[in-house]
Amino acid sequence: MDPLRPAPRKAYPTKVPFAVDDPSLARALGAIRRRLPPVSGPPIRVQRVRGLRDRRGVVHAGSFLRERRMLFDCTRAEFPRVFVHELFHFVWLRAGNPLRLAWEGRMRAEHRARTGGDLGWSAEWRKRELTPRDVAARSRRWREYCCESFCDTAAWLYSGVRRHGEFRLTAHFRARRRQWFERAVERRQLSV
Repeated sequence: MDPLRPAPRKAYPTKVPFAVDDPSLARALGAIRRRLPPVSGPPIRVQRVRGLRDRRGVVHAGSFLRERRMLFDCTRAEFPRVFVHELFHFVWLRAGNPLRLAWEGRMRAEHRARTGGDLGWSAEWRKRELTPRDVAARSRRWREYCCESFCDTAAWLYSGVRRHGEFRLTAHFRARRRQWFERAVERRQLSV
């Protein structure tokens, strides 16, 4: 198995209804859903919004977890990767502390090994700004990095995007993350 490429995934039942306001997004969701691990939960609204920004500037997407809403301003080619990333913010919220702490342990091992790069820009820029104190104290910056790395890893695994300029984590650590997801995520029903 090539650690630089996500392994093909078998089809799982996805029991999350998505209320989509754009027919092109609805078509894209059909293909994406077949690659996801089993997820279920109440409906999530998926909307296209032009000129999407956050406090740092232009963004491809944003999720409002309590409102169960996702907003997108990205190309059709970027949508699968960005969608899976945003969906996994819902997974992270409901994953529970044991799973989140286990993922932090995986990230802590990578930090000790001084890995560079990541599987998406949202995780990579946060990783670059971490200090040893952030990691030791489990600071907010550390916890945000762990969340973003979890979501970027899910996007790498389940979006169907084989290559991307933001997939910059080394092959060894990609393989480790894939193994972790296979053991900890794919063997359970995920709640969103």
